[in-house]
Amino acid sequence: MRILLVSQMYPGPVDPDLGSFVAQMEHALRDRGHEIELAVLDRRGGGKRRFLELRSKVAAAQRPDVVWAHFLVPSGLIASSVDAPLVVTAHGRDVRNVGSLPGIAALTRRVVRRASTVIAVSDYLRRELELKLPEARGKTEVVDSGVDLERFKPASDDLSLAGERPAYLAVGSLTDRKNVIRLADAFATLGRGSLTFVGDGPLRAELESRERVRVVGRVPHDAVPGWLAAADVVCAPSLLEPFGQSILEAMACGRTVVATRLGGPPEFVPPEAGILVDPLDEAELARALEAAAERPSPNEAARAAAAGHDVRLQAERVEQILERAIRGRQA
Repeated sequence: MRILLVSQMYPGPVDPDLGSFVAQMEHALRDRGHEIELAVLDRRGGGKRRFLELRSKVAAAQRPDVVWAHFLVPSGLIASSVDAPLVVTAHGRDVRNVGSLPGIAALTRRVVRRASTVIAVSDYLRRELELKLPEARGKTEVVDSGVDLERFKPASDDLSLAGERPAYLAVGSLTDRKNVIRLADAFATLGRGSLTFVGDGPLRAELESRERVRVVGRVPHDAVPGWLAAADVVCAPSLLEPFGQSILEAMACGRTVVATRLGGPPEFVPPEAGILVDPLDEAELARALEAAAERPSPNEAARAAAAGHDVRLQAERVEQILERAIRGRQA
């Protein structure tokens, strides 16, 4: 197939961590022999004006057999202008924006009606989308972004990355939704170990001053497996997690996880792989951190659970959806 991939998030020189989940699926589809043209934004900066750039890239692209857009609005909306079948993947924030930002519901409805299929990265997200937009019912399928099991795998600890044991790690934005302050507060009650944050955001300064806590900032996605392998426990107690990419990657590395029970994680984190918590209960979170540190490392059960989400399997499922969209257009 000739696929035009449209995304407002994609790794670039300035922001190498941006939309890495989009790039890994693209690479898996290329490995399956498909021709893919990119119309993407590879930086966070630029404000809303950068979406004009994305529109120009889409307009300049060669006509594909099918368009695969990531995020309903604006990428899906921009991609809907192409004279080709459209498949759109919803990742989370694009669904949350429906009903919370003026005008987004009407624009998202246009995209959903135009799309041959909408892909949601979790069943939780599918249910939320269908509740907000009944037009999505019957045309939404669940396919998560998968994990590259060859890159994310149990490995020897890099002692230069690991902190005091037990070594806890959180990967992601340092924001209220990621619940990083409550995580740091719960960790402080343990009185031992280290907590490392790989990511950046508005709460960085509040975390950097804490004892046994360090913030290393954003790192390229290629560096993430090393940080995960150096940890004993990977933490993601977000207030809400539409899927939980870093959780899945940690499991692939054989790491026990402590994750939110709100959103997508209950769909792929079995009890033997990790502990799911109420993100608002600091005491429960502290108990989970203690208990998770007693699990084996590497945790073979976590690795086995992640194997069912191999990016190559997920790419094959997306391939079938794209091919079906093309057949529908031809019919």
